[in-house]
Amino acid sequence: MLETIISIMMQWREVFPQQRTMYRAIRQTIASTVLLGRRTIARAYLITGQSDWTAEYKLHSRSKWQAEDLFTPLLKEALCEIPGNLLPFGTDDTRIGKTGKKIKSARWGRDPQSPKFHLNLKWGIRYLHTSLLLPLQQFGVSARALPVWFEEATPIKKPGKKATDEERAEYRKAKKEHNLSLQTVAMFKSLRKKIDDLGHQAKTLVFALDGSFCNSTVFKAVLERTILIARTRRNAILCFPAKTGKKIYSDERFTPEAVRLNKEIGWKTARVFHGGHLRDIEYKEVTGVLWRRGSGKKPLRLFVLKPTPYRKTLTSRWLYREPAYLLCTDLETEAKPLLQIYFDRWQVEVAHKEMKQDFGLGEAQVRVDESIKHQPALTAATYSVLHWATIKKFGARRTDELGRLPKYQRDKSRASSQDLIRYFRLEVSSKPYLLPPECKIAVDLLLAVA
Repeated sequence: MLETIISIMMQWREVFPQQRTMYRAIRQTIASTVLLGRRTIARAYLITGQSDWTAEYKLHSRSKWQAEDLFTPLLKEALCEIPGNLLPFGTDDTRIGKTGKKIKSARWGRDPQSPKFHLNLKWGIRYLHTSLLLPLQQFGVSARALPVWFEEATPIKKPGKKATDEERAEYRKAKKEHNLSLQTVAMFKSLRKKIDDLGHQAKTLVFALDGSFCNSTVFKAVLERTILIARTRRNAILCFPAKTGKKIYSDERFTPEAVRLNKEIGWKTARVFHGGHLRDIEYKEVTGVLWRRGSGKKPLRLFVLKPTPYRKTLTSRWLYREPAYLLCTDLETEAKPLLQIYFDRWQVEVAHKEMKQDFGLGEAQVRVDESIKHQPALTAATYSVLHWATIKKFGARRTDELGRLPKYQRDKSRASSQDLIRYFRLEVSSKPYLLPPECKIAVDLLLAVA
């Protein structure tokens, strides 16, 4: 696995302006991965045996490189393993908690872990995250989300109570010109261009989105060879095109909830992989609907998913008890692969948890603007490279080569982040000769932390 990881990271030569900068990035990446405890830049520097600690911070603050280019070597390999003409992606935003008050891009935002009956606020930085949803259902495991885009998405700072009318007007104007939806559309176009440059012009990108991206800015955007499928509200006002006259929209209005309750529209069945098993789901499909306030004249397809309760064990609580309403910009593709991609979007949330909990995303103590853009992207790229290397070496399912499970733990269908970090730590300490000479880590110190 170490050989595969190094071979991918050595392709970062095109990302960094100097070769020594690339070696420093690789060394910092390996050190922070094998590190125990908090994964800060200072702690990673201490186990590398280097003498200049300022260079570790200047890697992110002064060196000129683009964060999105870190994911290009992974995309080049992973895209070739996806069959068919649809390339599945999952997009979401995430917040990284911070404590420092001198970070310019830190803002107060809604805490997603707050209870439904009481909204809490959280101080942190917002990032836009897109992952390639690597389909692994044929091996009996869920898809794996490999981050391919991790970009800072700081909202415009709201003026205080003492702000003038002109400042409030400037804020409203800036909010329309710089927001998460516009940044997401720009990301769609940039990712489309990058994939075209890699030689996959004939394939169509499919982005699975949550409800926060189901708005007019995203759905009215002109995107080439790109399909959007997003969750919408049950009371969204929809209609059909007008049949006569110059009118565009018919007078008859309906909602996704009305479609679910309409007995004249029959339920269809599709078999998708979700929750570790293949499951039959029932859905309704209405093609050619118009969302006047959202997509304008662009026709959409509405999916209404019937709630299919399930539970993982006999004593656990029932899951998936609410219906889902989806809007899709494609009218011709078969429903089953689109629904499978949307069900796989949950793996983006899994990636958020593993990057924060196991890879130390957001634990680096940096506050310079460039460092805030670069360092989290380097962590996300490390997460992608390690998972991709694990799949290439051991396959999609977990094997005993990664270590036997304790008796008290149930069987795992796929390797966890802790499994691959533990294996990678032992491999680095036992095979330091595989590392490039400029990236060697002190073996005795690694043995001490391993």
